Amino acid sequence: MKTAIVTDSNSGITQNEAKELGIFVLPMPFFINEVLFYEDITLTQEQFYEKLLQDADIKTSQPSPGEVMDMWDKVLEDYDELVYIPMSSGLSKACETAYMLANDYEGKVFVIDNQRISITMRRAVYDAQEMIKNGKTAAEIKAKLEEEKLESSIYITLETLKYLKKGGRITPAAAAIGTVLNIKPVLQIQGEKLDAYTKVRGKDTGRKKMIDAIRKDLDTRFAKYKGQMHLDLAYSGNYEEALGWRDQVLEAFPEFDPKDVHMDALSLSVSCHIGHGALAVAVSKSVY
Repeated sequence: MKTAIVTDSNSGITQNEAKELGIFVLPMPFFINEVLFYEDITLTQEQFYEKLLQDADIKTSQPSPGEVMDMWDKVLEDYDELVYIPMSSGLSKACETAYMLANDYEGKVFVIDNQRISITMRRAVYDAQEMIKNGKTAAEIKAKLEEEKLESSIYITLETLKYLKKGGRITPAAAAIGTVLNIKPVLQIQGEKLDAYTKVRGKDTGRKKMIDAIRKDLDTRFAKYKGQMHLDLAYSGNYEEALGWRDQVLEAFPEFDPKDVHMDALSLSVSCHIGHGALAVAVSKSVY
């Protein structure tokens, strides 16, 4: 069986990278001041943050059923089956929609909900690639990725409370007090959803708190997977700061080979809700 991998742009995989990897990436749609854009097609990272910082009205969306099916149909012209790895069902209804659409494909489309987003979602794609190389079918890939879907952690610290307030996640009063006191929330994704982890004074403290959280996860939750974990980083529009963050993380975790540590721009679907200037770190278990 010839098996293809399809994901969406929440994985952080660009259209150019997709061509190099031999996979397919469905671009996520955004409405900016009521105008429709597609990530990495008609909307670059730079354009997105320019609009965000100008207080444009930005709304996330999901690909239409027609767009999803058009891509699947095109891929299946050259492949016998495909695995589709969308963003976590806890963050979007796109996964649920894909499950319904796959029913019409007579066992040729396998939708995988392995509760990932951004850099951990990218790792899931890499895992699927390795399993295909090792002769696994789409059904076997789906079973394995979903079996180990919760074996990852992401921590994110923010530059501003503005977008949490805008999205209704915190009250205007809490945002105002937090800004005055230089309070920086640290968020986490432990599977399905984006949740609060802790609050700290200042971004430097937030960085240290994230490093401590990852170290604790490696020494407890993931201790039995020693040598099987990946370490990755992400940022939202602040590349120069992210380079310093990368150095800090690599120094804190010398057991990881720097060549294997990937750093991505955060998915725009996440950045839309947390704003410019965020930093993130993640660990995820390899499944092969």
